[in-house]
Amino acid sequence: MRRPVLLVVAHGSRDPRHAATVHELVRRVRARRPGLRVETGFLDFNVPSVGAVLESLDAEGVRDVVALPLLLTRAFHAKADIPAVLAEAPPRLRIRQADVLGPSPLLLAALERRLNEAGLTPADKSSTGVVLASAGSSDPEAIAVIADVAREWRHTGWCAVRPAFASASLPRTEDAVRELRELGCARVAVAPYVLAPGRLPDRIAQGAAGADVLADVLGPSPEVAQVLLERYDAARTPLLTALGA
Repeated sequence: MRRPVLLVVAHGSRDPRHAATVHELVRRVRARRPGLRVETGFLDFNVPSVGAVLESLDAEGVRDVVALPLLLTRAFHAKADIPAVLAEAPPRLRIRQADVLGPSPLLLAALERRLNEAGLTPADKSSTGVVLASAGSSDPEAIAVIADVAREWRHTGWCAVRPAFASASLPRTEDAVRELRELGCARVAVAPYVLAPGRLPDRIAQGAAGADVLADVLGPSPEVAQVLLERYDAARTPLLTALGA
């Protein structure tokens, strides 16, 4: 039996860097799992839409799909938008929605990779405070997850780690930077906990003006690609079991 198609469901953005980063990440996923068919659909702004991809797969005779939200937390898009779009798919498709990407130790490794690429070394950790800067959400579950990630990351040796948000929630990046300065950290780094460039990541960068180091977005890092495959594998196993495979 063929493996289910992996459909990566991205949010979409008017910023062309967003789609370019999503496509680069998908190429990395394909390279790590030769033979796995990976498609990309967007909820808004970019093409193809999720619905258009599902219609195309159905027309080709595909029957099994794992839809993977390209999201770091279970907020509104994962709980409402994506299920609504999938519910409108052709009825012959068997679709299983995978879990969102976070939290995961691999994402913490990706954050560390980006900070190292920005100039920090392991020797800097004990004297460096880090702002874990996410896009933000009005969903309490998503906010709690970001706070938990910050606490977990702090235990790996950083001077301090503070969560911050570009929208919907407080504190803002600049407020967290100021707090770490007042705490006495020798240097302050901002680590964007976002997957692709866009308006909110740009807002994070503006808020990082008072920091010593600003890391890049997670983007197509190998760790993120591996998390996608782990979420796909976890979702496809019950699907194949139900089919008797």
